[in-house]
Amino acid sequence: MLNEPTMEKLYEMRLSAMAEAWLAQQKDATIGALSFDDRIALLVEAEHMARDNRRLRRLLKDAELRIPSACMEDVKATPARGLEKAMVRQLGSCGWISRRRWARLRAARVCV
Repeated sequence: MLNEPTMEKLYEMRLSAMAEAWLAQQKDATIGALSFDDRIALLVEAEHMARDNRRLRRLLKDAELRIPSACMEDVKATPARGLEKAMVRQLGSCGWISRRRWARLRAARVCV
């Protein structure tokens, strides 16, 4: 089987993550023990994850966040800042979105 034409077609179809995962599979001797279904599932998962990551990077860039590298784990919930750990944890879970509480939060001007 000729691998080069297959690789070219994968790149042409914009499946570069799948192509790179396929190359990695060819170099891994233990991958031969997996069934065809398992191997193709790994390739599809690699492409899916790469697309999700690209989408997330694009959305974060488009959001033009003031502090783009900020994350909930880095928030210091101290009494001096007027933040309760339970409230920060609750906001971080984003459950308030599904309960449609954003208007109430905006009105209270809760800012982390």
